Amino acid sequence: MLGNFQQSQLRIEIAASSEAIHDSLLRPDNLKQWLLAQKFASGMPEKLTSGFQFTTWTGPIPIHHQVDVVKSNCVRLLLSGGIDGFHEWYWGEGWVQSRLEGVSMLPLNLGQTLSLLSLREFLRNKRK
Repeated sequence: MLGNFQQSQLRIEIAASSEAIHDSLLRPDNLKQWLLAQKFASGMPEKLTSGFQFTTWTGPIPIHHQVDVVKSNCVRLLLSGGIDGFHEWYWGEGWVQSRLEGVSMLPLNLGQTLSLLSLREFLRNKRK
């Protein structure tokens, strides 16, 4: 894989319940609404489960995801293609944390920051 090894860990406060954050991260119908920079393959389940695999595209770059771990307050995705590494999400009442590590030519920290801000805005609008 061409690119640089990058790692980033961000945590933000979100005015949302743990359950709302959980549904926003594990239900593909919700993911598609706030992960605006990514296009999803068809055939997504109602909810992500361990072992499920799917592909998203950031522009012309495919990123393959394998759901490695799903718990009540975390999900871990193994990544390959445009990013070779992993993405972990942890959340609780009023906060979400994202940890991303991998080799990529994409600016991972920038994408991660924009994704977290988009998630916060999605949840803010959902509460209205």
